[in-house]
Amino acid sequence: MRKHDPRQAIGRRRQARARVRIVDVPESEAPPDGSVTTKQAAEVTLPRSELDRIWNAEYLERLAATYWRFLTRVSLGLLRVLYTADTREIVLLGRPFVLLRFLAPEYEMAPNRGTVTWRIDKGVLVAPAGRAKGYLRISVERLEDRSGQVSGTVTCEVANFYPLVAGWGWFSRIGRHLYRITQLRIHVIVTNSFLRSLARLDLVRSSVGAFAPPREPTQERAAAG
Repeated sequence: MRKHDPRQAIGRRRQARARVRIVDVPESEAPPDGSVTTKQAAEVTLPRSELDRIWNAEYLERLAATYWRFLTRVSLGLLRVLYTADTREIVLLGRPFVLLRFLAPEYEMAPNRGTVTWRIDKGVLVAPAGRAKGYLRISVERLEDRSGQVSGTVTCEVANFYPLVAGWGWFSRIGRHLYRITQLRIHVIVTNSFLRSLARLDLVRSSVGAFAPPREPTQERAAAG
């Protein structure tokens, strides 16, 4: 067995710029129509000055991009996200193996809340009845100040999703159980790991950059190089 090195834990604490606590949420819902809704959430606590710096539309977009980057990293590059003007595709290594296709993200920003929503289009993991239904949504909500520290809730939700593996008709009883012990379990583990990773506040720049400020000429030349 590999011995625990206390220096690694100290290093992780030094890298962390925020505290993350996974929040218990109700168990996933499975209505009779075959759809599934599941939600994972975490409370993130950080200095008020740090939250004020990133509480804007640009960083909401960067949070969304960080989610896709995490998915690629945790899958060791097997899953990749392909961007087009109108879609986001999760593919296994590359096309034509499109597991999930989403429409372009929709952003909403309010003083104490922000959301980014991707509408589900289709894909190998989506049952025929679930095409053009459901969505993936990441929400952030700012809570009250606590002695110079501010807490916010980050929620990842998949709603009205029709998994192909769950099947339909007489097979659905078996298929739903199969979905819960495979695809759903993996989804929950990966999402909670993503939420814990937010402690580092390492939010990647979006390749789209819809809300990023215009670059200075020197930055443009550096990027071109």
